[in-house]
Amino acid sequence: MTGRDFEAEALSCDNRRQVMYWRLLARLFDHEEQAALESASLAVVEDIGLPPALLDPQASVDSVVQRHPELAAEFDGLMVPPPDPAAEGEADQEAGAGSGGDLRDRAAEVRRAALVSKVLLNVFATGTGPVTAGGLSRWQSDAGWLERALGCAPGDLRGGRSPGGATAGGGTGTGRGVSPYGSGGGGATPDLSRLIPAIGPELGAIEADLVKRMQLREVLADPRLAARLTPSMSLIEQLLRDKNNLSGVALANAKSLIRRFVDEVAQVLRTQVEKAAVGAIDRSVPPKRVFRNLDLERTIWKNLTNWSPEEEQLYVDRLYYRQTARRTTPQRLIVVVDQSGSMVDSMVNCTILASIFAGLPRVDVHLIAYDTQALDLTPWVHDPFETLLRTNLGGGTDGTVAMALAQPKIAEPRNTVVVWISDFYEWRSEPLFEAMAAVHRSGARFIPVGSVTSAGRGSVNPWFRERFKDLGTPVLSGHIRKLVHELKTFLA
Repeated sequence: MTGRDFEAEALSCDNRRQVMYWRLLARLFDHEEQAALESASLAVVEDIGLPPALLDPQASVDSVVQRHPELAAEFDGLMVPPPDPAAEGEADQEAGAGSGGDLRDRAAEVRRAALVSKVLLNVFATGTGPVTAGGLSRWQSDAGWLERALGCAPGDLRGGRSPGGATAGGGTGTGRGVSPYGSGGGGATPDLSRLIPAIGPELGAIEADLVKRMQLREVLADPRLAARLTPSMSLIEQLLRDKNNLSGVALANAKSLIRRFVDEVAQVLRTQVEKAAVGAIDRSVPPKRVFRNLDLERTIWKNLTNWSPEEEQLYVDRLYYRQTARRTTPQRLIVVVDQSGSMVDSMVNCTILASIFAGLPRVDVHLIAYDTQALDLTPWVHDPFETLLRTNLGGGTDGTVAMALAQPKIAEPRNTVVVWISDFYEWRSEPLFEAMAAVHRSGARFIPVGSVTSAGRGSVNPWFRERFKDLGTPVLSGHIRKLVHELKTFLA
């Protein structure tokens, strides 16, 4: 079929809509321009009264809207499904009772297909090669238009919030309500959490890829552009690697991004840690004889022999109180973190986790980071932001240097837990394992951790994995909640 025949075939509304979506798929999955689809799409766009700039991959949605302000309202809520499909179908039947109504609906679908294609292509067809600061800025703006089309405020999905104020984790923020970006008419924003469960992380991944493909220092030097970056683990890794090469405005913006990410992760982890028990009841300490400790049920039960049937009264000759004192033996937590590049996710999570446990009254926390050299970060353990700024990602791994710092800190083995986070790809494997086995035999709780990431992924040296299993201390690997549970159990 020739291009001219294709254009002629596309005159019907159904075929026009198919042309727009075929062009969308071709552009997303095959970067080579399809001449027939492009010329047919141009004919469709011009015929329905839309600007040809919608087909220009270099034109941002902002630039199109600036030239054609009337389109802004059409982009808002563009991809929001009807709140009641059944009612919508009845309305469609009534509207389409005549051929005129049906044609209007079909024409509206063609127009919608053209606008949807523009937003999706600008956000998801990012190409390859270097990216300029201007290119990143345009993508962020287009991502904001996609969020508006989905019924969200710009930045909501990339920031981990779902429509209506619900957080990505399922919690509720400000609650469901009216969104200025919902459905174009100011109605209540529908719940899209099931329809687009992965759109937020996907947008974050695309943005992280764009940042990787450009000069990050150029972005950080522009406060306006840096403020629009979405903190993510991949971005934090780049900032930590490059922090020694930054200064002035760029360094200040980098620190601000790290601080934002640390605070977000800490808020989640703190909630998990605070669910821990505050310690076992110490039965050796007599209860305080105050009213708030009065055990009323036990008092009545123990004094039932003093019940007077004639007077229908219970005479109490002894009060019983609850024991509330808890064991306050300090527990020492020694966290050793491999700071090689492959462990950055675990290092960031565990550094923040260590700071949270350090804030508990009964826990004495020590933090050591290592590659081929070891660094005692205990003086800064209460501030994960400052701790991370003192790390040095990359390099090899020699756990024996970290063990040399950790062993002297084990003063009372029975009250000490050593958490060792690494993938255990060591070049001095046997001496390190022997030292770890000695710590375990001393009575200290030794917890080898292969990975504690947000996604729960990671690899561990099989040689170490088998030996830890034989030792009776299997490698803990997976979501960080597992480590939180283990520590809470030991420190309770």
